[in-house]
Parts: sequence; C-alpha cells; structure tokens
Amino acid sequence: MDNQTMFTKYFNTLSKTDLFKEIAPDELHTMLECLQPKIRNYYKNDYIIIAGDTFEAVGVVLKGKATVSKENAAGDRSVMTRLEPGDIFGEIVAFSTQSTWPATVQAEEACTVFFLPRGKIIGECPKMCNCHRVLIRNFLKIVSERALLLNRKVEYLTIKSMRGKISVYLLEQYQKTGNPNIILPLNRNQLADFLNVSRPSMSRELCNMRDEGVIDFHLTAFKLLDILALKAMSNGS
Repeated sequence: MDNQTMFTKYFNTLSKTDLFKEIAPDELHTMLECLQPKIRNYYKNDYIIIAGDTFEAVGVVLKGKATVSKENAAGDRSVMTRLEPGDIFGEIVAFSTQSTWPATVQAEEACTVFFLPRGKIIGECPKMCNCHRVLIRNFLKIVSERALLLNRKVEYLTIKSMRGKISVYLLEQYQKTGNPNIILPLNRNQLADFLNVSRPSMSRELCNMRDEGVIDFHLTAFKLLDILALKAMSNGS
C-alpha cells in the first residue's frame, strides 16, 4: 500500500490531531502534498525510534500504541509516556539544534506512524499557504503545553511522600471545576508515570486513603470526600 492510499485511510485520525486543528480537509490534503510525509507500519515490540538515531521527522501515531522511554547509565529503563492514536512525539526536538533522538519509541502493539519531515515544518512553505502558518502555530502551542507539563512534573519530583503527590494531583483536578466528583484524564499506569512512582505502591496508597474515608474511586472516577484532609496531606508533603 503506497503512502497516498494509507494517508487517505487515516485522514480522519490526522485531521482530529492538535497538530492539524483549524485546517480544513481540502487544505490539509493540499498541505500534505507539499509536506511529503511518510507513513510506516510496525509490529508489536518493534523499535520505531532508538535513542541516538538521527532526528529527521516528527511522528504522529495513527494506529496502535507505543511507549517513549529512556535508559540511565546503569541500563535501567524508565517509561516517560505512552502514545495512543493522535499523539505526537519528537515535537520538543523539532525546533532545536539537536540532531539525534533523546529517547526510544517502541511499539506496544502493531502501530502505524505518520512522519512529518523536520525541514518541511520549520522551513518556508514554497506556496506560502495559510494552512502552513496554522500548522506552525499549532506546533508551537503543542510544544509550549508540553514544556508546561514537564515543568509540572519537575515540581512533583520535589514532593517527598506518595500521599503528598496523590493529594496535590487530586486537588489540582478538583480546582479545575470545583466539583469533588472528578474523572482523571490519566489511567493508573499514566498517573504513576506522571507522579514518578510505582503503580502497585500508588494503588496501595489510594486504597489506604479510601479506607480512611478521604476519597472514593472506581477506575478513573474519583469522589473527594474530605477536601480539608487532602489539603493537610498536600501541605505536609
């Protein structure tokens, strides 16, 4: 199957990504002809990118799931994030002078990935089309939001206790709506990665907090029963 046929197959997924927001379908078709993206298929456990590979393009997952991970000097692997259809990777490096990938991307299951050439994103569009300017604006927004998220994760690293991390996170979600009934935007694995804790330890602490009557939960649905207790736990983190 050639790139054009595969692109047509996954057009709806692409058009819904943050990268292509506010770009009309006909404009997106035209722009992609100019950008000349590549689409690649991977089997489960295939390496999509290995840390140290030459950086040439930004990736968008069209189908399947993948993980982004890094290894420390001792060879221990740490999962930084998980990618699902519509998620982007490599955006932080695109506008930098760095020429290699800083992390490894591996398929958790069979994946299809769309690659947008780095030079085509940051270079001048020969057609001077408005949709290219929208693409760059979207791209910069994604980079800014990712930078803010990373900054927030660094702040969580300064919180020493497991309970403190959980309490701060739940209070942040509560403050967004003022409703004690919240739906977490992250599943348990993603939340553990975000808080930089092990999932089993986090699950035990959540159960302890439920047994103490501070919270109740089912899957990603949480009810904050004692806001004052959560605040005390967060202040004592």
